Amino acid sequence: MTVPLHHLRLSHLDTRRAVRVAAWMALLARFAVLSASAQTTSPPSPSAPSAQTAAKDDPERQQAIEVFEAGKYVEAMPLLEKLAVDHPEDATIKANWAFSVAAYAATLTDVDLRKKARIRARAIAVQAQKQGANTATVRLVLEIPEDGSAPAFSDRKDVEDAIKAAEADFVRGELDQARTGYLHALLLDPNNYVAALFTGDVYFKQHVYGSAGELFARAVQIDPNRETAYRYWGDALSAMGKTAEARDKYIDAIIAEPYNQTSWGGIVQWARQTKVTLNWVRMQDKGKFTSTPAGTEITLDPSLHTEDPMFKPWMAYYGRRLQWQQGKFKQQFPNEAHYRHTLSEEADALHLMAQALTQPSVTAIDSRLAVLMKIDQAGFIEPFALLNHPDEDLAQDYVSYRSAHRDTIYRYFDEYVVPKAPQP
Repeated sequence: MTVPLHHLRLSHLDTRRAVRVAAWMALLARFAVLSASAQTTSPPSPSAPSAQTAAKDDPERQQAIEVFEAGKYVEAMPLLEKLAVDHPEDATIKANWAFSVAAYAATLTDVDLRKKARIRARAIAVQAQKQGANTATVRLVLEIPEDGSAPAFSDRKDVEDAIKAAEADFVRGELDQARTGYLHALLLDPNNYVAALFTGDVYFKQHVYGSAGELFARAVQIDPNRETAYRYWGDALSAMGKTAEARDKYIDAIIAEPYNQTSWGGIVQWARQTKVTLNWVRMQDKGKFTSTPAGTEITLDPSLHTEDPMFKPWMAYYGRRLQWQQGKFKQQFPNEAHYRHTLSEEADALHLMAQALTQPSVTAIDSRLAVLMKIDQAGFIEPFALLNHPDEDLAQDYVSYRSAHRDTIYRYFDEYVVPKAPQP
């Protein structure tokens, strides 16, 4: 899902901030790694700490930061630009300046000027990153194409114009006008996901959380396979103190787009706030396939000698996968021209491995594989394969699996991955 820069919500040092990601920033499909998601809340590491500390005592700097964090990006932009000139080593100022320039682009009606502003924002973000600022904000600005181009919100000109006008009002902090503009776009096109999402976001920024949730629910109805509305809905529920309900929406966000790193931000922040630890098992592969003149061979990690209790389970896993490569794939998928690592193969191999782990000869089981046994027994080996142990081939099977088994994926998260919040 792509949303404009000033609408993305990020958490920074446990402080909530309502901002957006530019509509041109396609969030690239990547495998969700919780540790990477957690880094979206990390402050930048300046290249010159002493100079950065000195700059923090500057009242002009403090004012610019306060204006920026209030969401007044257009107003903050010239303040940040002046500070960037006075303190060229200050990576945080440069990062915020880049973000503000990208948001300012939304207020420009001239297409060429908007492109120039986005190109400039990206260039500033490149400088900030080189100086140590590697926050999610910077990374998102860096997703702007080098030519500054952006996709449209709608293929209907009247809807597109209404949303862009509302965007300009939003960036200027004119929230009532922005809300009216987004609602107008939604009336013109009741199935426009962005119009529903952004109307809800204005309500959220105005602390009208119930109405915000209603609009986010409407966006989910329009497209249940985009993560943003679920995550924003979770934010609204959290703001109303509805912790359990927020947990559900954050899980739904991941189910919608699990390979989008942003999808995980809500549940990671929820876990911090509720002081629970996510039970995320990442299997460390202990072997690989090697092509030789005689054919494909299994090469296990040298640490796994034949006396190791983990040797047989890993051999079972790779042995079953080798059978798929050598003929089982063609039997199961006769219409596919070339071999591909499928969910069927991975689930079959993991299930066989879990069975091997139950043998009396297997002692001192790796803790992660012990959890795999329980997951297999509960019937969640497919969600585990798709979410905890994916590759590019395997990920191709996610959409079809989700269509038929959305409830199973939810139960996997609910029962194994995300603990319930402690009772107050």
